[in-house]
Amino acid sequence: MNQPLSVTGGQRNRALAISTLAFTLCFAVWTIFSIIGIQIKADFNLTDTQLGLLMATPVLTGSISRMFLGIWTDRYGGRKVFSILMLLTAACVYLLTFANSYIMLLIAALGVGLAGGSFIVGVTYTAAWFNDVKEKQGTALGIFGAGNVGSAVTNFGAPFLLIALGWQGTAQIYATVLAIAGVVFLFLAKDDPLKETRQELQQKGFWEQLSPLGDLRVWRFSLYYFFVFGAFVALALWLPHYLIGVYELDIKTAGMIAALYTIPASLFRILGGWMSDKYGARRVMYWTFIASVICTFLLSYPSTEYAVKGVNQTYNFHFEITLLGFVFLTFALGFFMSLGKAAVFKHIPVYYPKSVGAVGGVVGMIGGLGGFLLPLTFGMLNDVIGVWQSSFMLLFVIAAAALAWMHFAILRAERVEYREDREERDLPELSTPNSMVLDDWRPEDKTFWEEKGKRIATRNLWISIPNLFLAFAVWTIWSILVVKMPALGFPYSQNELFWLAALPALSGATLRIF
Repeated sequence: MNQPLSVTGGQRNRALAISTLAFTLCFAVWTIFSIIGIQIKADFNLTDTQLGLLMATPVLTGSISRMFLGIWTDRYGGRKVFSILMLLTAACVYLLTFANSYIMLLIAALGVGLAGGSFIVGVTYTAAWFNDVKEKQGTALGIFGAGNVGSAVTNFGAPFLLIALGWQGTAQIYATVLAIAGVVFLFLAKDDPLKETRQELQQKGFWEQLSPLGDLRVWRFSLYYFFVFGAFVALALWLPHYLIGVYELDIKTAGMIAALYTIPASLFRILGGWMSDKYGARRVMYWTFIASVICTFLLSYPSTEYAVKGVNQTYNFHFEITLLGFVFLTFALGFFMSLGKAAVFKHIPVYYPKSVGAVGGVVGMIGGLGGFLLPLTFGMLNDVIGVWQSSFMLLFVIAAAALAWMHFAILRAERVEYREDREERDLPELSTPNSMVLDDWRPEDKTFWEEKGKRIATRNLWISIPNLFLAFAVWTIWSILVVKMPALGFPYSQNELFWLAALPALSGATLRIF
């Protein structure tokens, strides 16, 4: 197998600088609808729902495309993929200016969303340059991730272009700058040191390249990123609305407070990368989730009135998170989320050095989908529960689940699967299965069965029976609830009720194959 070429510090820094600049420009393009969408809404007479879908479409495309872009970067290298991606996105942004209907705007927005996929391309490209200096890899990826500041570039610069040139002119300027960046990247960037090893990777089939995704650890990392990135993006979109509704602020003040949560996060990501190198990514993840659980728990507590009956009188108490306390807690939450974003991507090159694109693409895709789905869920929770703090209740559950899963994975591991003399002493998780996983099972051996097998099988049988009992109870309870829906105020027809009752049976049957 070909060995990666040795590189100098100057080459690494050059690659880091040019990829960070490219990602900053891509991120600025990815968020362009947050500014030009205001004028587009007026020109096309869009509703708030239509505008929301238009602004969310690039987030969706940027998330889903990360998996495929990551795989292509593994196979063909970041220099080619990054350049082509910027040129293709620039063309989509330019074509946006010719849209004359809402459908055409949505189609163009799908292309603009490709800019969000540049994250995994840059991560794969940057990680390859620092593959032989693991002690600096986290810091490098943190610096690259600071390209998120591109959203601030759009927030501060695009309004001036919008006033001077209109939304079409603004989009054309963005398209031109991104196209120039794509050409410059193609000619100035160098192929990363793992170029030679990709010849072997290109001989593998597509599904073979996806084989690391069968590792449960990949999906655990995805849950981490769903929270630290997806929830971060969701709160950035939700906070102004929340502040206006809860604290009755005007839009200008709410926007400034939301900026305190979002803007510094790009720089904190650099700190997260450095801390992951110095103290270990696993430790940083513990800090992130513990702090996030505490912050979301406090933020999820609604304004409450207490009445305590004493011996002679009733004592009334009022509890609520003040605006100052809310700002402090959300700032702390954003700070630790930013550390976690860097720590998650410190994990991936350690475990999957030859599959950073594929694994990182899936992790980034799940995180991006969190930024798309969570704001919608926040609105649904407000409608269903009727409590503003329900959004933080959901985030508390997600953070607690991620912390529990991570801690469980570490405690249940028996040993590290790497050599004892390996320099990386703080690996993200201990991954070798422990004694609870069977590595010797010979039920046909009578001696083995009598000494060990019968006891294991009997225990598993009695554990499985109540689990299946509860599963079937949950599976069938929906049929009872459906019958009561008309009495609860749901105006469904008999045909719609039959469909509602049948759907769990359909999914429960078809999903068994997986």
